[in-house]
Amino acid sequence: MKKLASRPIDTVDLLSLPVFVATMAWESRVLARRELRELGDLDSATNDELSDPTLPADPLVPLGYERRDTKASLTMLAGNVVVNLAVAGAVGAMSRFVFKRRIVNLHATTWSLPAAMVAWDFMYYWNHRWMHEIRLFWANHVTHHSSERYNLSTALRQPWSGYLMSWAFLPMPLLGIPAHHVAKAGQINLLYQYWIHTEAIDKLARPLEAVLNTPSHHRVHHGANPQYLDKNYGGILIVWDKLFGTFEPEVRRIKYGLTKNIRTYNPIRIGYHEFVDIARDVVRATGWRNKLGHVVRRPGWRPTTGPTADPAAMSAA
Repeated sequence: MKKLASRPIDTVDLLSLPVFVATMAWESRVLARRELRELGDLDSATNDELSDPTLPADPLVPLGYERRDTKASLTMLAGNVVVNLAVAGAVGAMSRFVFKRRIVNLHATTWSLPAAMVAWDFMYYWNHRWMHEIRLFWANHVTHHSSERYNLSTALRQPWSGYLMSWAFLPMPLLGIPAHHVAKAGQINLLYQYWIHTEAIDKLARPLEAVLNTPSHHRVHHGANPQYLDKNYGGILIVWDKLFGTFEPEVRRIKYGLTKNIRTYNPIRIGYHEFVDIARDVVRATGWRNKLGHVVRRPGWRPTTGPTADPAAMSAA
């Protein structure tokens, strides 16, 4: 574990950087030869137009790349690496503390890495779901959803406050999964998710779509269409979403981004705007229950009374 904590970036991570550059260049060229739609083409669409299940499935028409958007995503990646390096020692110490108190003593075997990958993917599903359901955690994850485009550079738009979720995978060392397999499972899971951030690939063969998280499934996850919100949380496997009722197939053309987009390429605002909004709502709210609600309830939650109340809820009451 000490070696793991002292070397948070390994050879695979370093080799991935030229792969990212090469594949983004490939994708950009592929998309440039296709018919592209305009950014904002769905801004005036009604909820029915975005969600009507009775219409035939929309064809995939990509949005392509935009220089400022891609630059912002790459800047967020650079900041993410810096922050992760800064907290690696603390995260490693926390994992060592838990591993020493493990309740099961598993040993490294032929099957321990595959088991670790399945365990990580399962924990990732819940970690990802909690980031959509608890506003404080959403403030970290919203960075990744802030682009109104969807391409391989979007995969690299990573948050600068991931330490908020560093506890989510502690059940793995607690169950005695070897530390190097925990780290490798996380690395493989993250790298797998890179390639699914693309509009250059349409739906795959049905057996693959049934089991794996694919570009089609993950495009849904990045959609702001009403029926796509909080769906398809899986990392490598989509089966968790099907088991826990959060799966949604890609049917309507996707409006990417947030329900209220921030319209900025400023990396500081991309990384921290939701934390600022939480602080503002907490200060304005009356009563500790309402203040706490702005932190731990779902994104978009509003109390029924007070200066931060939901007007619709007030009128209904």
